[in-house]
Amino acid sequence: MQPMLATPGALPTGPEWVYEVKWDGMRLLAAVTDGVLRLSTRGGRDVTADFPELAGLTAIAPDVVLDGEVVLLEDGVPSFAALADRLHAPVARTKALARPVTFMVFDVLRLYGVDLRERPLHERRATLERLDTAAVSTVALSPLYTDGRALLDATARRGMEGIVAKRRESPYDGGPGWVKVTHLHTQTCLVGGWRTERGAITALLLGLPDGGDLAYVGRVGAGLAGAPVQRVLSDLLTDTARATPPFGERPPRADGAGAQWCEPVVAVEVAHLGWTSAGRLRQPVFRGVRADVEPQDVRREG
Repeated sequence: MQPMLATPGALPTGPEWVYEVKWDGMRLLAAVTDGVLRLSTRGGRDVTADFPELAGLTAIAPDVVLDGEVVLLEDGVPSFAALADRLHAPVARTKALARPVTFMVFDVLRLYGVDLRERPLHERRATLERLDTAAVSTVALSPLYTDGRALLDATARRGMEGIVAKRRESPYDGGPGWVKVTHLHTQTCLVGGWRTERGAITALLLGLPDGGDLAYVGRVGAGLAGAPVQRVLSDLLTDTARATPPFGERPPRADGAGAQWCEPVVAVEVAHLGWTSAGRLRQPVFRGVRADVEPQDVRREG
């Protein structure tokens, strides 16, 4: 199964819409088959071992597929940066339980062998609410709201990413039934190189697929400080090193001087202030590695 994605757009209004917080975490499908749990990213990668604290999902039903977002909360607000250290490798159960993630569930795609994806959202939601998700301490039901403007304003005040509007009658089919409205400009990019200073990674050189090439879209240095970020990036990038730049057009000398090049297989997310006329990101800030995004799925997002 492929997760349904929201389309960026203006806030839709009317009684045919409901609204949820856009959780700033890692999108997962949780599939329980014959009592065995499998957690997978939207690209299909198995990450069950990365989140042992979610093993209790098997108690909800012996056969079910749930759609949701794994988050780590700080002061009640999801923090993608805090989650970054949990996205790349299996973790011991004791460490996971010391600071457990929460699986924010917002849809159910299958239950007891019945495929629910063609059912309208309001029916799927009613089915989801009948499940005993509260029995699992690391699972929460993502709340629904009817006032999109009020929710958008509330998420802005709390420094959250934004909201998702969902049409009540929409099936789970990847159509226009989900619209995301965000406060930040964000973009997932591929890393094509990095720069270091005194042993620390100080900048990432970013690209986006453009036909058969990788187009250079800028350099990000802000947001790279901190031991967890440095450790994750170092582990990922060192394993993908190459001798020449992967970009179709070599980055400007000021950006690429002294860079170490890598295969463009590591996806990262940055916040930014828009795009220049030359197709570069304005003032990008690193937010985290997108372990849930496959390189072939990276596209310019606006």
